[in-house]
Amino acid sequence: MGIVAGLDSSPDFTRIVVCDADSGAVLKQGYAPHPLESAEGGGRPADVDPQAWLLSLGEAAGGGLLEGVQAIGVSTQQNALVPLDAQGNTVRPAMPGGDKRTQASAADLIDRLGGREAWAQAVGCVPQAAHPVTKLRWLAKHEPEAAQRVALVLQAHDWLVWQLLGRPSRRTTDRGGASGTGYWSAASGSYRPDLVELALGHQAMLPEVLGPGDAAGTTPEGLIISAGTGETMAAAFGLGVRQGDAVVSLGASGSVMAVHHEALVDPSGTITSLADATGMHLPVVHTLNAVRTLRGTADMLGLSGIEELSDLAMKSTPGAHGLVMLPYLEGEKTPSLPHTAGTLSGLRRESMKPEHLARAAFEGMLCGLGDAMDVLRARGVGVRRVFLLGAAAELPAVQAAAPMLFGTQVVVPQPADYAALGAARQAAWALSGQLPQWQGAAAQVLEPGEELPVGQAVRQQFTAVREQTHPGAFDSVGA
Repeated sequence: MGIVAGLDSSPDFTRIVVCDADSGAVLKQGYAPHPLESAEGGGRPADVDPQAWLLSLGEAAGGGLLEGVQAIGVSTQQNALVPLDAQGNTVRPAMPGGDKRTQASAADLIDRLGGREAWAQAVGCVPQAAHPVTKLRWLAKHEPEAAQRVALVLQAHDWLVWQLLGRPSRRTTDRGGASGTGYWSAASGSYRPDLVELALGHQAMLPEVLGPGDAAGTTPEGLIISAGTGETMAAAFGLGVRQGDAVVSLGASGSVMAVHHEALVDPSGTITSLADATGMHLPVVHTLNAVRTLRGTADMLGLSGIEELSDLAMKSTPGAHGLVMLPYLEGEKTPSLPHTAGTLSGLRRESMKPEHLARAAFEGMLCGLGDAMDVLRARGVGVRRVFLLGAAAELPAVQAAAPMLFGTQVVVPQPADYAALGAARQAAWALSGQLPQWQGAAAQVLEPGEELPVGQAVRQQFTAVREQTHPGAFDSVGA
């Protein structure tokens, strides 16, 4: 077939993989950090000049990396907002996906439309700080002059695709990226321009939503540029997840997403209804407490880190001698307990040992994610295997407990640039017109085996403590 490239522009760097379009084999790679100035205190700047993404791309592609490439796919950080004026120039620097300034604007938008249920019914998600619709509301309230000049609203991957094509009159996006904006519904496949007006104060142009496998255009040199997508959708595509698969991400907070054949409208707002890069859907449920639970427990025990905590937990047994941790250290999103705290239950003389507390932390974290997975299962989402992502997925204590607690096969992929690989696979689709059947991620496969009943007992123990401590917490979730 030929040679394709996928580029992933994350908040900090650009990574490029050049692949054989037929097999997906990686031929070459490139990398460059974004030339960003750090904010005060060494943090990431609140605003980003999009030109930094182009400069990083150019550096990553240096040395003739893209010679012979016939098509390029673009993956970027999700939810980064690029507001443009009528001439296509940036009204102000881009607002990155993880911008925290906009939390009050999210609450304002929820109230303006009539509550969380109204938003969930309208677009499949409830506004949060990250969503572009929330950033538009923030602009209207805090920078009204800039907001008045906004004529076109793009996200990071839309803007990069447009730049690669030479800034044509046609502006495009994809279903995956559009589904995270807060003004496009994955269920109906259409925009809600009234919500843009609600947030911004006036109408603005929005990019055309392309279908899976569509090309955004061709450069004057004949290079095909595919639709592009957000990092989450690109990583799922690069991993090769399909219907029946769930992906559990272990960051400081956690998430469970699964491939499903239809959008799930959840009036409680617990399920965020995203679209994927293949024409399917990616319902997502978030938890606030994942690896932060492990780090907190390691600190409590005076350990150097979560690796040492894992070693200690392996000296305990499933069920941690009756010790149960509800890991709601930062409050919790699933179930909705924003003002609660964590709970340690089952303290007896024989359970009051460091190794049992360590084990209870791992089991509490995974049972909390199991609760999130059950929200999806209760809505008819089939889960036959679970992809486990994040550095903590490599820990022996996680690998020992996850299959029995999730009750299914667990796949731990080898570290790779899955978002860039997904972008390259999308490029191969645009090039050939057919979905490329690339080999899935190289991975370690773990089975629950004979320990499945033990895992069910541990889950029951966790559920009993949760119900006793927070009765009815899940009554409205996912309904």
